[in-house]
Parts: sequence; C-alpha cells; structure tokens
Amino acid sequence: MLQVLLPAFLAVAAGVSIVIQQALNANLRAALNSAAWAGFMSYAVGVACMVTVVMALRDPLPSAAVARTIPWWGWSGGMFGAIFVGLAIYLVPQLGAATFLAFLVSGQMLASVTFDHFGWLGLAQRPVDLARLAGVALLIGGVVLIRR
Repeated sequence: MLQVLLPAFLAVAAGVSIVIQQALNANLRAALNSAAWAGFMSYAVGVACMVTVVMALRDPLPSAAVARTIPWWGWSGGMFGAIFVGLAIYLVPQLGAATFLAFLVSGQMLASVTFDHFGWLGLAQRPVDLARLAGVALLIGGVVLIRR
C-alpha cells in the first residue's frame, strides 16, 4: 500500500510545488518589472539547490565518455524547463493559476498520450486506447469548466 500511496503523495506534492513556484515567479516578475530576470533568478536558485543535492548525495561527476554517449537532444531538458518557466511567468498573471495549470495539464496529457503511443524519446510504447482518450477528453472538459 505504501508503495502506491507514497509516489502518489509525492506527485501531488510536486503539483503543489508548481503552483507555489508560479505564484512566486509571478510576484517576482512584478517586483523586478521583468519576466526575463524573474526567470533567470528562478533558475539561479534552482541551480544552487541542485548543487546542494549533488553534494549531499555525493554523486560523482559523470565521465566524459558517458557524456559523449548521450544524444544532443538529451541535453535539452533545461531549455524546455526554461520555456515552461518563462511562459508561466508571463501567463499566470493573465490567466490565473487555476486556468494556467488546467491548460498546462491538458497539454501535458495530450503530449504524454502521444509520446507513450509512439514511444518517442525512449519512452515505453503504450498504445492509445478508449480509456486514455476518455481521460484526456474529461481533462479538457475540466479546463472548460475552470475557465468559466
């Protein structure tokens, strides 16, 4: 039971942290009068936190040989994180946190079902079925209701 509940709780906590992050970044944008500097500071603090985690875990620096085996696109995750943070800083004040996150989750679900179906970026292939499509449709219906 704990093997199911703990990951679910942590996933919910991650969702809460996204709401907090976006509210704080929107406030920082207003205080700095700059979405770019708010995004930069968000990432600077994030890098400092990850350095602390790496040091605490004592993870060794990956070797150059290992780094050379990673495809070029394998290094681009931070770019997509920056796109997310930048757009969130811009859109949360306009749409509100609930509407922004409803659209965000809808986009995540549409992309996730597609990536799973085709096995893109090394994901295990999981075909689209009626239950998954119904879930995506219900989620998009939730977006419509939240926007009201």
